[in-house]
Amino acid sequence: MLFSLACNMQPKDDFTKEKAQHTITEAWSTTYPRILETIQTPTFRDTTVVIKDTADFRNNINKAISQLSEDGGGTIKVSPGRYHVKGSIFLASNIRLYLENGVELWFSPHPSDYLPVVKSRWEGTFLMNYSPLIYALDAENIAITGKGLINGQAEKKWHEWKQKQDEDKKLLRQMGNDKIPLEERVFGEGHYLRPSTIEFINCKNILLEDFSVKGSPFWTIHPVLSENVTIRSLNIGAGTTNDDGIDPESCKNVLIENCIIHTHDDCVAIKAGRDQDGWPYPPTESVIVRNSTFNTEVGSGFCIGSEMSAGVRNVFVENCELIGSGKHAFQFKSNPDRGGFIKNVFIRNIDVGTVKYGFEFTTDYKGWRGNEYFTKYQDFYFQDIRIEEATDKSIVVKGRPEEPIRKVYFENCFIDQSPQSEVVSEASQILFENTKINTNILPTNN
Repeated sequence: MLFSLACNMQPKDDFTKEKAQHTITEAWSTTYPRILETIQTPTFRDTTVVIKDTADFRNNINKAISQLSEDGGGTIKVSPGRYHVKGSIFLASNIRLYLENGVELWFSPHPSDYLPVVKSRWEGTFLMNYSPLIYALDAENIAITGKGLINGQAEKKWHEWKQKQDEDKKLLRQMGNDKIPLEERVFGEGHYLRPSTIEFINCKNILLEDFSVKGSPFWTIHPVLSENVTIRSLNIGAGTTNDDGIDPESCKNVLIENCIIHTHDDCVAIKAGRDQDGWPYPPTESVIVRNSTFNTEVGSGFCIGSEMSAGVRNVFVENCELIGSGKHAFQFKSNPDRGGFIKNVFIRNIDVGTVKYGFEFTTDYKGWRGNEYFTKYQDFYFQDIRIEEATDKSIVVKGRPEEPIRKVYFENCFIDQSPQSEVVSEASQILFENTKINTNILPTNN
């Protein structure tokens, strides 16, 4: 067993099993239902416009959305069929886009179809970039529902950009660091930063329900600076690379439930902006993830970060399953460029197959630019979690001398097979209650 303690540990009795269990009870019995009660789903007028003509579909549907929104809103219903969408669909306030069973929206693989550029957020930094495939800005009461399919066709073109993006990525991050005005952060043509599939910015009362998505060019579902977000019963299929499933960023009151998510990156990643560009904005808070199945070959089932500079708090995850052979079951990641905080995270009733790492807290995530803005990690509670195998490390909690990780509680957590037990450094108040790795029960107080 490899085990080390931070030199500035606080007294053990400052964080006890009894205090941890009291915090857990209060959170699940009071905070959790309060979040559910607060989340508002959109309602719509009984007006319906049916779209069935596949010719010039993109222009026709955008005109219909704009007109119906001006008239007070309602439902745009797309009849069954395959539609080739030559560019972005722009949602507007009080519009539900209903994709009937049998609808297939095949979005163009040609980047020029997603111009002119729009305001977007790319890995936590705002910019003007290619439009997301389905996009909304400053809208209220919007929805995408129905059993249809959204196909981003990333394999046709977008996947090639992964190998070409480094210079643009470096430039954008420097612009964020230097607080360059948004109107001067223009990417798009001649650049290689891929758009998300669905991105809503500064929106309120959002419902995404029942449809399927595959072939995402980049992050799949990406609400930003939005409030009252319900994401329910989606089936997200793997794209090619960096195709995170659901990434709420700088959002408040989010419910993710009954989803099946298969990606080549993180399945659910809670985010809140990157470095200096993220600090002026609100934290992500009051998030519930439940009753979902995750499948990833290379990412995490559930993670927070690494873009989390405005802070993340009050997050609940329960009754989920992680299959596949992902890198992490749970990961909490930042580096000293980020600042911010991650706190009040409650996770219970999770079944995990084989992963590389069971639990990882890291404060030195890749891409560090040399700053010293240390993230505060505090109050994490894990209960009733079983991991069949962690092929590398079981539990890693690694803080920093300047900002140790504090108050992490494991109860009834079992990792059936792992070559290495817990690794704890620069951390204090780490408690294990009936937690076992291989056949070894971990000592209660560390």
